[in-house]
Amino acid sequence: MNNHSVTHPSPGFRRRTLLGAAVATAAAGALDWGTPAVAAADTSADAAIERFNAAFFVRPGRAVAPKFRWWWPDGLVQPDEIRREIDQIADAGFGGAEIAAVHHSVSDTSVLDTERHGWGGAAWVAGVEAALSQAARRGITVDLTIGPSWPAAVPGITPDSDAAVKELAYGTVTLAPGGSHSGPVPAPVYAAEAGVTKQELLLVQAARVDTANSTRKETGLAQDSVRDLTSDVKDGTLDWTAPDDGTYVLISYWVRGSGQIPEAGPHTAPAAYVVDHFSAAGTRAVTDFWEAHILTPAVRRLLKVSGGALFEDSIELETDGLQWTPGLPEAFEKHTGRSLLPLLPAVVLGNSNQVFAFEAAATRQIRHDFWETVSTLYNKHHVTALRTWAHGLGLELRAQPYGLQTDSIASAALLDIPEGESLGFKNLDDYRCLAGGRDMAGHTVLSCEAGAYAGGAYSTTWQKFLRTMGGAYAAGVNQTVVHGFSYAELPGVDWPGYAAFTPYKGTAGYGESWGPRHATWKHVPDIAGCLSRVHRVLQTGRARADVAVFRQTGYSATGIGASWFTASGITSGWTHQFLSGPLLDLPSATVRRGRLAPDGPAYKALFVEGDFFYGSSITLALSDARALLRLTRAGLPIVLLGAWDTVVPSGVPDSGETDELRSVVASLLAEPLVRRVGDKTAVPTALAELGVRPDVRYATSSTLLNFHRVADGVDYYYFCNGKHAETVKPPVAAVDHEVTLSRTTGDGVPYLLDPWTGRIERIARYTEDEDEDTVTVRVALQPAQMRIVAIGRPGLFGDRHGNRPHAVDSEAEQVRFTEEGLTVRASQSGSYRTVLSQGRTVRTTLKDVPSATELTAWQLHVEDWRPGPTATRTTVVEHDLDLDALLPWSQIPELADVSGIGRYRTTVTLGEGWSGGHGAYLQLGTVTDTCRVTVNGHRLEPVDQIRPVVDLGGLLRQGRNVIEVEVATPLANRLRVSDPAVYGGLARAAYGLMGPVRLVPYGEARIG
Repeated sequence: MNNHSVTHPSPGFRRRTLLGAAVATAAAGALDWGTPAVAAADTSADAAIERFNAAFFVRPGRAVAPKFRWWWPDGLVQPDEIRREIDQIADAGFGGAEIAAVHHSVSDTSVLDTERHGWGGAAWVAGVEAALSQAARRGITVDLTIGPSWPAAVPGITPDSDAAVKELAYGTVTLAPGGSHSGPVPAPVYAAEAGVTKQELLLVQAARVDTANSTRKETGLAQDSVRDLTSDVKDGTLDWTAPDDGTYVLISYWVRGSGQIPEAGPHTAPAAYVVDHFSAAGTRAVTDFWEAHILTPAVRRLLKVSGGALFEDSIELETDGLQWTPGLPEAFEKHTGRSLLPLLPAVVLGNSNQVFAFEAAATRQIRHDFWETVSTLYNKHHVTALRTWAHGLGLELRAQPYGLQTDSIASAALLDIPEGESLGFKNLDDYRCLAGGRDMAGHTVLSCEAGAYAGGAYSTTWQKFLRTMGGAYAAGVNQTVVHGFSYAELPGVDWPGYAAFTPYKGTAGYGESWGPRHATWKHVPDIAGCLSRVHRVLQTGRARADVAVFRQTGYSATGIGASWFTASGITSGWTHQFLSGPLLDLPSATVRRGRLAPDGPAYKALFVEGDFFYGSSITLALSDARALLRLTRAGLPIVLLGAWDTVVPSGVPDSGETDELRSVVASLLAEPLVRRVGDKTAVPTALAELGVRPDVRYATSSTLLNFHRVADGVDYYYFCNGKHAETVKPPVAAVDHEVTLSRTTGDGVPYLLDPWTGRIERIARYTEDEDEDTVTVRVALQPAQMRIVAIGRPGLFGDRHGNRPHAVDSEAEQVRFTEEGLTVRASQSGSYRTVLSQGRTVRTTLKDVPSATELTAWQLHVEDWRPGPTATRTTVVEHDLDLDALLPWSQIPELADVSGIGRYRTTVTLGEGWSGGHGAYLQLGTVTDTCRVTVNGHRLEPVDQIRPVVDLGGLLRQGRNVIEVEVATPLANRLRVSDPAVYGGLARAAYGLMGPVRLVPYGEARIG
């Protein structure tokens, strides 16, 4: 049953120790492509390959299917409706859902009674039990967020609690030379949030202003002038006179709760407050609440059956001060060997901005050490502790480990499933940061919160979604969590039902609320099938990347890429990922046969440049320099960009550390496998001198993106015609050029894997270089179109063509392996020359191929979806039109404001010339949004929604042929007029089949 009905009226530690220990036991074996029933029976390479056959690619399984972010209005849900929605998600081909309490669209808080229906309460837990039990019946999984909305929060603590999130607030007074302060210690610049009743004075300092250290936003201070006045404070007052050698500032530091509550609260009664993400107490508050209030015996049992992952959104700790935890000073001293307190002016924040600065280099080093310490606390007390607890429940830990200035690359290595997002990530390098952590740690999945578009509610197309994900997959993403699926009902909402993020501030909100409320929902299984097959390929074996780019600062969600590789390397086939220092201490950080992490990403080289986050400063930690020297002496090529003879430590140096660092770097530069270049344009020359080449090569600059995985001697190459960043101009154009691919198996032959249909076909036209072990194929893709090529031994995937000759060149449009053998195909009559792999040249004649025809006359039946008698019921008004030309609905008066489903029908009569050896392509041209095709009563395989061209094969016959195209649209055009207060600002969109639609016959004949 859908969530609406249709009616018809007329429807303390060293920085690396933790990371190394945590991932030392990560699985290193390849993910098997076979069915679970046989996975344990025979683990030999040949058996593993055989188990991945064409049938399994057609039905890749729930484990790799995309998931939905499932938004609930806290606990105001009904178990029967929960079970229905689980069925809807499963029936659409999705593999799971993540329950999240989100209701940004609800402005009337009286609708949600948190006493009765709050997150974590009895009603919410009953809904979770219903979801888990129905998911178990349907074979899908349910993920749970660790608190209501985000960041992580639970009821039962107050802003003053030890477990609550903390801030370091500052106060300040400026004193003229010789000036005095007599009175209360300077109060914090920003008032405490509501509910914060306590604040503790940590420290009072004085420092002389030094304008030479000032920046546009920061007041410069002389570091050697900082003095501690805390002992002079009596009963909250301070009497102090500044020296007369300059202007001084008094700075007070106050520790207090930040009072942050999760997004769009309240969600609970009593109110939930965000926990301290850097202390054991904060994480213990989360686990204690779950143990006491959520983990009923039924929930515990069901989590073992249908539980997926515990999920946490990005680290959005919002405060006017500096993110803090009481254990920070002690942790900093253990980490660096020095006190944090004299250095606090360089790190304190005001409204997210730096306030003071010492000399630039010292400031950079202090801030690096501070955030490295915070990273270590977050990884130890939050990520690792939550992961251990989740594993005890039978769950994995999935999280978005970014949002602060912490090392998200290192955090990604700790997580079972790191996750990025299409909304917050500015380009593909943000994903490549998390992918580096994942692959070095030996994990498999990199997830993506996908499809959140500002103002996109009810106007987002699946075509736009696919354009977004096409590039993300090329950067290492291999799991999609679609944003999102809203619970159906809530009192007071309008058609087409409750939506978590729309209205948003009175207008169309974020993302979509997918589900049966959408006309496109009937086509969504085709989308889910395609994404599942892409995930299946991109979760097999181990990822391969050409180059590891070393980052001194492991941020992500920044949009900052790598010199040369991001702008130029990608366009010629190179692939790269990012590593940070802690990853160099992982068990995988070894070199064999010139490859770093040889059983994982197998990087061919390491690239090191200045720290982009600190003005491209040439910095390196001494421990990292030693690691680089160890790696290159083991055989790893390294390229360094910049003036590395002037290198300085990334953190505050110990006595003699700078000299020791430069000595190690000098040794590094003297190694035979190390090249230093002064300009980024020299990077490719340096790589070539080192004998490093990419696995994928394009002869000319291209917008083709690629990702490579290897399993059991088979190479899997994913391609998408896209860009490093979607917002970059000009738009992507079609590509059509040769691509040279490295192969693991010497006699490997190429196969084409179609993610839309599940078909696997041996590629019949290619060249190979046995000396270089490469295969060259031609790739032609429209913008955002995807393609998967596998290279493996003959006979793979049920291939029965063995070692037959293939074509290396042909005048025909296509050469294919068919049941009849090697055949050529062309859309015009003629004689076509083909050169075969053993050197023989043959000619094949195609006779009487009919000309292409544009199909312009159509009968159109439209189901016009309109608001029904309730918010979750849809009324359908039907329209029938005869068209002599295809136009968008917005240009047809009867359909200008219509959303729904259109069924186009035309008749094609083929004459006596239509006989054996002829087929045809149906080119649909422009379609918005999703479509399916039926010919003579036979529904065709799913259509590539980016390039809607279908092969009609032998379905056409002499005489009358009926072609039907079913198109489903978003709801925005209807909502513009049915709910103008919210959606009236949306532009009227062009919906429907717009064409031009062409029937392109082809001839096909066996090569003699």
